[in-house]
Amino acid sequence: VQLQASGGGLVQAGDSLRLSCAASGRTFAGYVMGWFRQAPGKEREFVAAIHWSAGTTSYANSVKGRFIISRDNAKNTVYLQMNSLKPEDTSVYYCASNWGIYSSDYRSYTYWGQGTQVTVSS
Repeated sequence: VQLQASGGGLVQAGDSLRLSCAASGRTFAGYVMGWFRQAPGKEREFVAAIHWSAGTTSYANSVKGRFIISRDNAKNTVYLQMNSLKPEDTSVYYCASNWGIYSSDYRSYTYWGQGTQVTVSS
């Protein structure tokens, strides 16, 4: 299984970015795909998750109403649309997946992609 995250960059507060996570190596029906972030010196933090088959979603309170997670089954890709970005959203963002477990605990996720840096200037 390979997860390839992309789309990070440097933006100003209030701007938007869309992250992508291209998944390969198996079919992901029944899997949960998650986005996490980790700032220097801090623990990895849950951002959002989506059930690949059902399409149901879950968000951290800190991003609810600003971020939207979605998936494109045909492209085997999960997206994180980030709107109204704030300086505190600055982090390395990671995509991850696990089998059927809806969890905000990063330790529940089996597969991880490399991170993509998001920097929001004030």
